[in-house]
Amino acid sequence: MSKWQKVFSTPLLHKAEIVKGVLEEHNLNPVIFDKQDSMYKFGYFEVLVNPDEVIKAIKIIENEINIE
Repeated sequence: MSKWQKVFSTPLLHKAEIVKGVLEEHNLNPVIFDKQDSMYKFGYFEVLVNPDEVIKAIKIIENEINIE
């Protein structure tokens, strides 16, 4: 996974799942990487994509997803 690149980060899993789902609808292959501390449950969930999908993924996130 070292070649994958982060396109979204959030402390809430459900928001990462929404972003992942929308990107999958656009035929991208995102993954969610759990960077939370397993004992204390703080940290982030990151949505990662292949390097050649980064620009497309960022545009989709900016234009089609409104997560607040």
